[in-house]
Amino acid sequence: MLQAPIATTLLKLGWPNVLMMLAQASTGLIETWFLAKLGTDVLAGVAVVVPILMLMQNMSQGAMGGGISSAIARTLGGGRQADANTLVLHAVVINAALGIFFSVVLLSLGPAIYRALGVEGAALTAALTYSNVVFGGVVLLWLMNAFASVIRGTGNMAVPGAVICGGALILIPLSPCLIFGWGPFPALGVIGGGLALITYYGIGTLILGWYCWSGRNPARLVRSRIRWTSMRSILQVGALAAINPILTNASIALTTALVGRYLGTAALAGYGTAVRLEYLLMPIAFGLGAPMVAMVGSNIGAGQFDRARRIALVGGGMAFVIGEALGIAAALWPYAWLRLFGADESMLDTGATYLHIVGPFYGFFAMGFAMYFASQGAGRLKWPLLAGFVRLIVAVGLGGAVLALSNSLVAFFAIAAVATCLYGLIVLWAIASGTWFTHQHRSDHVVVSPSTR
Repeated sequence: MLQAPIATTLLKLGWPNVLMMLAQASTGLIETWFLAKLGTDVLAGVAVVVPILMLMQNMSQGAMGGGISSAIARTLGGGRQADANTLVLHAVVINAALGIFFSVVLLSLGPAIYRALGVEGAALTAALTYSNVVFGGVVLLWLMNAFASVIRGTGNMAVPGAVICGGALILIPLSPCLIFGWGPFPALGVIGGGLALITYYGIGTLILGWYCWSGRNPARLVRSRIRWTSMRSILQVGALAAINPILTNASIALTTALVGRYLGTAALAGYGTAVRLEYLLMPIAFGLGAPMVAMVGSNIGAGQFDRARRIALVGGGMAFVIGEALGIAAALWPYAWLRLFGADESMLDTGATYLHIVGPFYGFFAMGFAMYFASQGAGRLKWPLLAGFVRLIVAVGLGGAVLALSNSLVAFFAIAAVATCLYGLIVLWAIASGTWFTHQHRSDHVVVSPSTR
């Protein structure tokens, strides 16, 4: 990670991680595909739950997970093995506490949240049924991603990739069995979909936790005292980074609510289905981004600042190419995606309009999202967070105003495309211009271990 060619190393570390992230993101899409068979109301209800579930995935995996990986990578890069071991327990404690907190919040406020997002009647019932099961056990998602992030911080992308991809393969047959009642399984409907996801998270937690505890991972889970210095080394990146997925998912959730409010349930289902392709961009960007966290963090720990910035630029460029390819394909053949989830004409028209307009600009989102992870490795998150805030304001604020005045989906989606471009370009400018590094950067990124205080 400190000397090998950048592009080759990113590809070597990234491809199992891309597969892993696609598998994890696909779990929600697999669920949606099966649940869509239960009708448009169920599809619309699940459409408002999925952005919040993706928020939990992104926060536990990309935000706090990035903070965990960054802290592990910097500590190992500096040769502090004992401190790296100590960080593992702290990572588990932080993510477990956050998982329990969000479970309580979402179980308590679910009805108010989903009504505010524009669902009612049968769609609201479906949303609450699915939400209560999924978020009742969401702490398992946080724990699974804590262990996966610890392992990725050592540069090992293969083990988390194998476990999470293997779990997705179990989920594919388990979901329809629990939803429709195949074989010995009862027909549980929406509840069955939620139970299948929780089972998947539980299995992943057990396997990855055992790997860290067994000593096979370079950073081992050991008993230790909880110390603020170790907590801070994770939270100083992870807590700030958590703002980015909040902004990203808030943008999707609020624009979904706007479509539902002005154009109805079928249009909401269509937009919610189309915009889920963005959730495939996130794992692709994270597939490259997670190695970038480890590589940037290791190089900064070793004092190789110029190489760290080159890693971010190369990885961002690779993510742009992949994102553009996916977005252009979606714009050219939108119905290949949309018809997987339904045949309602209003749903299909809304989804196709969105993909025609916004799809060709997906590369900018993928680039910005990948560089956000590189910024985690550097501990420099100001500009990625500002870019996410700009995107939210433009897409929801300006877009919502235009939709209210004109009732035009074309104009609304055109503004969403502009917001997507701004997001990627702002992050690119920040890194390319050198704003990452100041004369204090070296002192800012020295992680003081408990043993040296």
